[in-house]
Amino acid sequence: MTTMADVARSAGVSVATVSHVLNDTRPVLPHTRQAVLDAVEELGYTTNTLARSLVTARTRSIGLAVSAISNPYFTEILQGVEAAALEAGYSLLIADPHDDPEHERKVVQLLHERRVDGVIVAPSADPRGLLAYLKRHDVPAVFLDRLVDGPGTDGGPRFDQVCADNAEPTSRLVTHLAGLGHRRIGLVAGRQGLSTTSERITGYRSGLAFAGLPYDGRLLVHGDSESAGAGQATGALLSLGVPPTALVTGNNAMTIGVLRALGAHGLSVPEDIALCCFDDFAWADLFSPRLTAIAQPGRDIGARAVRVLLERLAEPDRPARTVRLPCAFVHRTSCGCPSPSEEGTPS
Repeated sequence: MTTMADVARSAGVSVATVSHVLNDTRPVLPHTRQAVLDAVEELGYTTNTLARSLVTARTRSIGLAVSAISNPYFTEILQGVEAAALEAGYSLLIADPHDDPEHERKVVQLLHERRVDGVIVAPSADPRGLLAYLKRHDVPAVFLDRLVDGPGTDGGPRFDQVCADNAEPTSRLVTHLAGLGHRRIGLVAGRQGLSTTSERITGYRSGLAFAGLPYDGRLLVHGDSESAGAGQATGALLSLGVPPTALVTGNNAMTIGVLRALGAHGLSVPEDIALCCFDDFAWADLFSPRLTAIAQPGRDIGARAVRVLLERLAEPDRPARTVRLPCAFVHRTSCGCPSPSEEGTPS
């Protein structure tokens, strides 16, 4: 195997100079740098990451624990994490906690035992075991999409967190429907215990209040963040004596379940019932009708989580922070508007 010393001899420089070029730890004259890179290419030298990790106590790897990776939204997050990690010279180890608290703690423990430098986690509805493990072992961590409960001793967050705005965009969907004349607007909310669910419920209720509409608890149902659960929840709404004339769905998987349930009941969107959804996805514009939706910046959330983690690794004692990124309102036809603009506008 070609060594750093071989590269140094070929380029006519010291081993230290080769190290500075490869690790970008000190400025090197352009012609010297090029000589080193040419020697690396000619000799086929590759960095011995295991040896480097023994010296630096860093593996330049990040653990990512995200459930439902098949969900298009989390796929976008994964793409953002992967691109930002690669750009920073980090590899990525991925695990699926399956939204199960015990499995979540186990997979994060396995990632930690693989000596990742830090972890990025979309926490479950009950992350107490996970939080205890991270605190006990002092694992650098960033939570994305879903926030963890409880402030730190200084009143701020205990962990770094990156997520989208949830309440205001949901409120916007409700007020949009109210502006179209709807007075009974239902919400198919996600899994109870998730911060995204509670924040979107808050947005739903604030939207009703802003529109001067009363809150009716019977119009709020939980679809467990999944298609099947959303279908059952929609059936419950349609069985009410006075069913809603418009629906807001809490995520893209539940939107699919709601559409299936409405079709099974012989209802057309938006002729019989209007629909707006939280989460845009690639084929939302191909549905008939085209789905009016809130688009989350999934790739940006993933990339920002990596940057926040790297900042934590560089400054372990810095105060924890929560970063919220804006969403976009994508106006299409499922809400009942005849010819809305196809352009998304910041929410």
